[in-house]
Amino acid sequence: MRDPLLEISGKIIGFYEREFYCFSNFSSFAVEWKGRKWMTSEHAYQAAHFFDSAPDLVEEIFNARSAHEAKKIVEKNMDKVPKSFYEKNIEIMEDICAHKLEQNPYVKKKLLQTGTKMIVEDSPVDAFWGWGPNKDGRNELGKIWMRLREKISK
Repeated sequence: MRDPLLEISGKIIGFYEREFYCFSNFSSFAVEWKGRKWMTSEHAYQAAHFFDSAPDLVEEIFNARSAHEAKKIVEKNMDKVPKSFYEKNIEIMEDICAHKLEQNPYVKKKLLQTGTKMIVEDSPVDAFWGWGPNKDGRNELGKIWMRLREKISK
């Protein structure tokens, strides 16, 4: 459950399906990355799972009709994801987000609007990229957006 008092306290910027949803990988902002124009940053990230192991799945993800469908393709093919992918997945995600930021002025505008506030992917389910059901997750996607904000604020 979300804590509405925390959300309106002005102390965090949540972006899970609200005003700052553009930071979500599922938001409808195309991103050019690795020589292709991906429908969403989620498509790009999910395809990256298979760059070294299953080019046919990269194509299937590229052609997926939604970010959700792209994610489901990975979930069905976890046995084909190289173990080494998870040694660099945060770096990959940050690179994709940097491209998304650079290519989409609206995303940059929204990022600068966050000021110095903490940015949280306040997903109620994902405790790695977001804060998860107990609000104690790693929030790696929020951290990426804060690092990118710091770079463009200099």
